Amino acid sequence: MPGSSTVTSFGRVISVRGSLARVGLLAASQLGLSAVRATVGRFVSIRCANSTIVAMITDVTCEDLPSSDAYIASAGVDLLGEILGGPERPKFQRGVTNYPTIGDAVDLITNQELRTVYAPTGSDQINVGTLQQDASVIAYVDVEEMLSKHFAVLGSTGVGKSSGVSLLLNEILKSRPNLRVFLLDVHNEYGRCFGDRALVLNPRNLKLPFWLFNFEEIVDVLFAGRPGVPEELDILAEVIPMAKGIYTQYQNADRVGLKRIDPKTIGYTVDTPVPYRLVDLISLIDERMGKLENRSSRIIYHKLISRVETVRNDPRYAFMFDNANVGGDTMAEVISHLFRLPANGRPMTIMQLAGFPAEVVDSVVSVLCRMAFDFGLWSDGVSPLLFVCEEAHRYASADRNIGFGPTRKAVSRIAKEGRKYGVYLGLVTQRPAELDATIISQCNTLFAMRLANDRDQALLRSAVSDAAANLLSFVPSLGTREVLAFGEGVALPTRLRFKEVPIHQLPRSEATISTVPSVAAGHDMHFVGAVLERWRGATSHRDVPNDPGINERPAARSLEPRTMEAPLLQPSMGLDPDRFSLLKKPLR
Repeated sequence: MPGSSTVTSFGRVISVRGSLARVGLLAASQLGLSAVRATVGRFVSIRCANSTIVAMITDVTCEDLPSSDAYIASAGVDLLGEILGGPERPKFQRGVTNYPTIGDAVDLITNQELRTVYAPTGSDQINVGTLQQDASVIAYVDVEEMLSKHFAVLGSTGVGKSSGVSLLLNEILKSRPNLRVFLLDVHNEYGRCFGDRALVLNPRNLKLPFWLFNFEEIVDVLFAGRPGVPEELDILAEVIPMAKGIYTQYQNADRVGLKRIDPKTIGYTVDTPVPYRLVDLISLIDERMGKLENRSSRIIYHKLISRVETVRNDPRYAFMFDNANVGGDTMAEVISHLFRLPANGRPMTIMQLAGFPAEVVDSVVSVLCRMAFDFGLWSDGVSPLLFVCEEAHRYASADRNIGFGPTRKAVSRIAKEGRKYGVYLGLVTQRPAELDATIISQCNTLFAMRLANDRDQALLRSAVSDAAANLLSFVPSLGTREVLAFGEGVALPTRLRFKEVPIHQLPRSEATISTVPSVAAGHDMHFVGAVLERWRGATSHRDVPNDPGINERPAARSLEPRTMEAPLLQPSMGLDPDRFSLLKKPLR
């Protein structure tokens, strides 16, 4: 046994296997085991001939020790990387080129070595917190690597996931003021986290014309998330391209023979994102219905028209069907507004989804993901966009029977091909096991917070390719705000603690909602009446007083009841009066 152990040396290498080694902890160590705290999760350094290897302890045991009395315990370590270049210009690199030999000295890593490992290598680093092992060492994340190869934040409810997302996005915005960020905010909690750098969109101020929806998406809207009736779908697939052709001809002031267009000569498909008017669509369906003798065939057309009319007249869908019969090619304005081009000092969009009708959320998300990707594709990625998807397992579920196919397809395209076109993906989820595995495998930087579920932990193990997969055994016992960061964005698989998020950047769920009811609220009938008015207002009128979707949660006393006019529901919207009278005739 080499006897050149220094005072600080507390161990020796006793076996090496691939990326793993076993270290014998010396009984003769001057520090004593409790002072050394050679426990799981600690970094150690192994002194080799030409370099210092950085390793992490993954298990400690005093079973099956060698027969000599030299060691009081043995520890398994993962070899993570090495520090090269001597004391003058130390430089850390991942991976190990010079393996340790039996008998090499092992020490607890010094503060200086930790700083070398985590030293920011370029200007593109963001400070997200401090190391759990040594709070004086700042944990940096490489923005370029994190964004361009996608990232995911995983963790159960209540472990500080939302405030972690707020912290990461605020730091990214600081580092990349010109990067556009689009955040799908499922629970309307991020409205106030980014101050005046973000535009908050909700059903009241969003304009997303129905003609931007492709065929699958508009069918999902018309049939309220249920599979469409095949006969009605056939009719729609035939008339939508014709309605687009009519509108284009109408725009070109070519008013001759509007009704006798040969659909084959138009050149539009059901998915081409060009405008058409609902009034044209309905009149085309209506015209076909008029030519039918058979009453039972007519009923299919009649049902389809009433379906379109119902959705068109539903005030909750006003964001889609505003000016549905006026037309107007507003695609440039919509994309410019949604994706912040130009940003005008607000590079971020927060899309609050909680106020949308449940039946339409999937199709809206599908349209947004698809347009984000397609704009990147057709602009050759000139203006990069980070697309952050909260509760990602809702939209890209591992179970193909759950959720809306086109949404999964759209998220999946961003995950697989987005980086080529400057569209980056950030996924946030509390159930990674329910998320499509191919999508999460494309996220090369993972921030794993506490996860209690076995399936979620198993998925993480399969997603982490690093030598430090053993780190994952810490996942169930992480504290609040503690994170295991893996992958391309960090120098090493790291256990770190996120920085405190300033109060004004805390997501609303953590900042204001308490289980203790407010004494000042005064819950009387007046209060209940005011709440009901807001509730009904959300499905009957555009201007809802004190809407909950608006950034701050209003105090109960500010809910002053206000008289509201009910919107005029006109049954003949979009139909000529004589056509409408034809529709009113009983079919049975």
